[in-house]
Amino acid sequence: MNRIMQHDSTQHHALSIADVSLLAHAIRQTDQPKAIFEAVEQVAQNAIGFRLFTIMCFDAERFEVERLHSNMLDVYPLSGRKKKHGSVWGEHTLRDLKPFRATTPDGIRVAFDDHMVMTGMGLGSILNIPVAYNGRCVGTMNMTHVAGWYTQAHEEIGLLLAAFIAAPLALHQAASVSTSGVS
Repeated sequence: MNRIMQHDSTQHHALSIADVSLLAHAIRQTDQPKAIFEAVEQVAQNAIGFRLFTIMCFDAERFEVERLHSNMLDVYPLSGRKKKHGSVWGEHTLRDLKPFRATTPDGIRVAFDDHMVMTGMGLGSILNIPVAYNGRCVGTMNMTHVAGWYTQAHEEIGLLLAAFIAAPLALHQAASVSTSGVS
């Protein structure tokens, strides 16, 4: 199912108590992590905007990310993995816990192997928010939109929203480590 979001920037709003309430209620639901991932996606669409939205879990041992949520399953399916060892993006986002923002197709090209897929869909800016728990990266929340879309203010909103998915990603990360036999 392809759910590319068309969104007019004039419709964005600042985060509200209603947004935080939606997230707080979503994280209490039993259908996790799907419920909180979908709620964060909804609030991110309204407050930041995107066409492509994904949530990735970080595997520190392999230094790669695994897709756990996507609004475009036909192009970016669940369980897709990307190796990030040795990449400038990986060091910046996964190791240093700094948001990554590129506002041009060239900025996407420099950082991502799948840049042709993104730019081929008309996407020209990207915002990657590292999700941290207990001082370490547990994943990323990723939004891609038309060129020139993302700003510093979007990074701040993204960091707030990412806090709601930190625990589910940490739990997934811990479960993955325990089932792989790594201690």
